[in-house]
Amino acid sequence: QVQLVESGGGLVQAGDSLRLSCAASGRTFNSYHMGWFRQAPGQEREFVAAITRSGEITYNVDSVKGRFTISRDNTKKLLYLQMSSLKPEDTAVYFCAAGTTMFGSKSYGRPASYIYWGQGTQVTVSS
Repeated sequence: QVQLVESGGGLVQAGDSLRLSCAASGRTFNSYHMGWFRQAPGQEREFVAAITRSGEITYNVDSVKGRFTISRDNTKKLLYLQMSSLKPEDTAVYFCAAGTTMFGSKSYGRPASYIYWGQGTQVTVSS
């Protein structure tokens, strides 16, 4: 089992950068595939980025490619989301999630593939 706690959210202006962190408890962080999702008010939870257990492979939704970078530090049990060139449409609550089994690349983008979720951190981008 793993517990996840996000941090780093806040209010920024369009064009700014922000780095989100997700701290994991437990001893087996490197056995989990990790993902970032976001949810805006009245919207469904949306996939943002994911990373394999080793950190060798990453996935991003098209809308954040070139702007957001997911990474992880397995020794520190931390997951990161570096966000740059932020836009008002990036405003949402951001969640990190952990999953053990993925069936192909498309699995990384599905919320149902993840078993553990953090509480979320609010990111607000003003225009």
